[in-house]
Amino acid sequence: VQLQASGGGLVQAGGSLRLSCAASGRTFGDYATGWFRQAPGKEREFVAGIRRMSDSPFYGDSAKGRFTISQGADTVYLLMNNLKPEDTAVYLCNARHGASNYWGQGTLVTVSS
Repeated sequence: VQLQASGGGLVQAGGSLRLSCAASGRTFGDYATGWFRQAPGKEREFVAGIRRMSDSPFYGDSAKGRFTISQGADTVYLLMNNLKPEDTAVYLCNARHGASNYWGQGTLVTVSS
């Protein structure tokens, strides 16, 4: 599975962005999917995910109440509202099935104060 993330950019604090992660070669039907982020000098952090074979989303603490993850047949979205400067990071999408773990190339989100 190849994942292509897009939708990042520069936004002012309080603004919104929607990230997309498109899969090539298959649909997400039986995969667990998610978004992670990594800021310079920091460890990779879980942002949001959807459990395998389920529409049930779950969120990291930094995303609760502001971000919404959703999924179509072959695309995973992350709607980010009320963005803060501390949300600045490279956002990476992920898909997992059994022992297989796939990552997209990341899309940069920069939030200015």
